[in-house]
Amino acid sequence: MKRSLLLAAALLAGAASAETVVKLNGFAGADVAIVNDLLNKIVNPALAKDGIRAVFEPLQGDFNAALTNALSSGTAGDLMYIDIFVAPGFIKTGKLLPLNGKVSTKPFVPSLVKAFTDTGKVYAIAKDFNSLAITYNKDLFDEADVAYPNENDTWSTFADKLRKVKKALGNDYYGICLPADFARFGAFAFATGWKTFDSKGNSNLLDSRFKEAFNFYTGLVKDKTAILPSDLSQGWSGGCFGGGKVAAAIEGAWISGFLRDNAPNLKYGTAPIPRNDKTKKRGNFIFTVGWAVNKDSKVQAAALKVLDQLTSEKTQQFILTEGLAIPSRTSLQSNSYFNKTTQEAMNAKVVFEGASDGYVYGYSFKQYGGDWMTPVNAALQAVMSGKATTDEALKKAQSDLNSVMKR
Repeated sequence: MKRSLLLAAALLAGAASAETVVKLNGFAGADVAIVNDLLNKIVNPALAKDGIRAVFEPLQGDFNAALTNALSSGTAGDLMYIDIFVAPGFIKTGKLLPLNGKVSTKPFVPSLVKAFTDTGKVYAIAKDFNSLAITYNKDLFDEADVAYPNENDTWSTFADKLRKVKKALGNDYYGICLPADFARFGAFAFATGWKTFDSKGNSNLLDSRFKEAFNFYTGLVKDKTAILPSDLSQGWSGGCFGGGKVAAAIEGAWISGFLRDNAPNLKYGTAPIPRNDKTKKRGNFIFTVGWAVNKDSKVQAAALKVLDQLTSEKTQQFILTEGLAIPSRTSLQSNSYFNKTTQEAMNAKVVFEGASDGYVYGYSFKQYGGDWMTPVNAALQAVMSGKATTDEALKKAQSDLNSVMKR
């Protein structure tokens, strides 16, 4: 009897030691429950036959700072989140494993693959993403007897609708809430064909196309069709929109969850970003976080299998139908969820399609990071608050940006 128990214990010990544990680093907060749910319901059951178990270890506080320290000290996980905004900096550390030849990128939205590509090498697979869309208040458009924004709108027709809403509803209401932020304005600059960086890596804020978008965006505030979030004591346009006094906002699918919790009775619709009148193109940003593999991982082969499961069609189907995020796989574009007529499903569909419609670029600014946007945002604020003309603001912004890019 005693010998049998010892044998059983030895077998159990052997089984435990044969298990390969893959550690994942990601955000703390709400992501902990979401990722653990994915691991328990889909990823780990699928990997059990290979003796692999994934464990989520969120990094507390400033995630990017914590990840930088962990990679430097050799304590980082085998897989980790990489935000597109900071991806160039992490790629330059040489700590991320190039995935070419190890992971097929064909199933994923091309613009998302491009977002994590540097000099031909792919360093992360987008786990999900967001783009921008027009969210509009149906009741306000109905009350003003103005047609809803739609996929055929150009800058001119869209602005005309906003102005009509404003005129019909009076001084307590606004057509749209616009922040002095390149993260929203940039979509309009891209629609003109302008790019953040030219082929030599320079940025030209004095380009006529940039100025055209700048004048359109700031002009809506100057003629009081639009209002800044801060003027309604809000920190972002979603909060502005949720108050019920603004007819439209430019946000990603994240606004759905906010409205569900904070303005559950607000009836809203979603339309694509309007096309530029000249180019007939839309512009948009890609906001995304990818899964990257630690180049120094001791269990790299197992980590790649976990990555495959974390970005599998089954996993992304779960994420989509749970309303957690927009999937990065092109095959899910025809998913039945997108055919639902709920506000959230219709919003998700427009955001999903926004990633592949027109001039779409990742929300990333090379090695300059957020410093790149600072002069542009200051110029937007100066003009929108009436403290500078467009020419004055852009001239100063170009000078300040040149200084940033020379550091």
